Amino acid sequence: MSVRLVTDYLDLSAEKYPEKIAFADANREITFSEVKIEAQKIATELAGMKFFKQPVVIYLDKSVEVLVSFMGAAYSGNFYTPIDTGMPATRIEKIMETLNPAVIITDSAHLEAAKAFSGSTPVLLYEDMQKKDSDKYLLEAAKAKILDTDILYVLFTSGSTGTPKGVIISQKSCIDYAEWVTKTFDISSETVFGEQAPFYFDNSILDIYQTLKNSATMYIIPQKFFMLPKQLFEFLAEKKVNTIFWVPSALCIMANLKAVGKFPVPTLKKVLFCGEVMPNKQLNAWRKAFPDCLYANLYGPTEITDVCAYYIVDRKFSDDESLPIGFACENTEILVLNDKNEPVQGDEKGELCVRGICLSYGYYNNPEKTQAAFVQNPLNPFYPETIYRTGDIVHYNERHELMYDCRKDFQIKHMGHRIELGEIETAISAVEGVEQNCCLYDTEHSKIVMFFTGSIEAQQIIDAIKNTVPEYMIPNKKIKLDKMPINLNGKIDRVELKKML
Repeated sequence: MSVRLVTDYLDLSAEKYPEKIAFADANREITFSEVKIEAQKIATELAGMKFFKQPVVIYLDKSVEVLVSFMGAAYSGNFYTPIDTGMPATRIEKIMETLNPAVIITDSAHLEAAKAFSGSTPVLLYEDMQKKDSDKYLLEAAKAKILDTDILYVLFTSGSTGTPKGVIISQKSCIDYAEWVTKTFDISSETVFGEQAPFYFDNSILDIYQTLKNSATMYIIPQKFFMLPKQLFEFLAEKKVNTIFWVPSALCIMANLKAVGKFPVPTLKKVLFCGEVMPNKQLNAWRKAFPDCLYANLYGPTEITDVCAYYIVDRKFSDDESLPIGFACENTEILVLNDKNEPVQGDEKGELCVRGICLSYGYYNNPEKTQAAFVQNPLNPFYPETIYRTGDIVHYNERHELMYDCRKDFQIKHMGHRIELGEIETAISAVEGVEQNCCLYDTEHSKIVMFFTGSIEAQQIIDAIKNTVPEYMIPNKKIKLDKMPINLNGKIDRVELKKML
């Protein structure tokens, strides 16, 4: 059976391994056949209501039911958007306003909360749909209409302004990504994922669709464990987890708490990470504790189906070095363009742009933002060809590996010098005693501001980095925090930090 839609992955796994655990959370484990049965009941309800190619909001706690609901939307020819039950009301309102969904799926525990923002949108209860039978003929009719270019999901990113943008990803893009991940990282039915990312964050796409495609098993790690190192590592060991794909912040917390290496996880074989810069100081702690693991730095924004470049760590790095983001994924082209829209030469810095089937269709119900980021390839004047401008500044090193420098909007002009704030952050990260740091530019007062956490004082950091960065890059203002603000995706919340300037 050739795979055309993501539901084909589930059909094949349910046929081959019907009784195998597919997904598990703190409350239940669900087999591949159960995922299919429950998903098709949801799909029958949606198809019966004549919904097709419509947005379906999933408003549930992070659980196996969310994943089943994703598949229910997919089987019916609709597309899904998860809204976390912990999201602030103002963000939910903005998402609902942009999306105007056909329906909301929730459970009885969250019915009143869902009704508070649903307006005229119908609300369906998960448990009610499970009491009904699925309709084979209705689902076959729906499948016959679905194209692989149809939308699979819309995930909302916060963006630098804090206003959510709905990134549209097709079935075909997700399948292309899933095929690449399987081949590159040798994912199989023996793979056991320890899943960290929230389901509204694109990092979760790797775990979810690798599990469905390869009949693997995915254990959802309770969020509280990321503050309880002993329980976290015991969970990984107990569930025999062999593959993790986490945001660097999660890996760094464990390294900063000196927990890495204290608790054995004999099954762990692959440590993948993506979403922000991974400092080598904390990565080296992991590499020392788990020397036989494969480590890979994956890079990419939500707009290109999670990942467009990757680097499998193949050599030693000192704490103050930057980790490469490596090379373009298969079937993806990376263009690094300078200010004149020409390819960079040598180690010249430029904006990373992407071409390929991985590209999003743009931002849902937001043509202005779409047109600004998804543009005609300036190197091709002959026919329509879209590239995505990531806004990330990169360069090639002497090995022709891509190196991330900073966001375009983190590149500042200070004292007559063009400065990448990421370069300062890398230097600070290497200082012993620093746990997390972030640098922003206060344009009103022309000051570089350093925010940091750790067991060290500001002046000690300044003294330590004087030998690694020039004087004009030394932060002018230093703010020590008890705790670094973290956004919903587990990254440092720069929007919150800007309020402290």
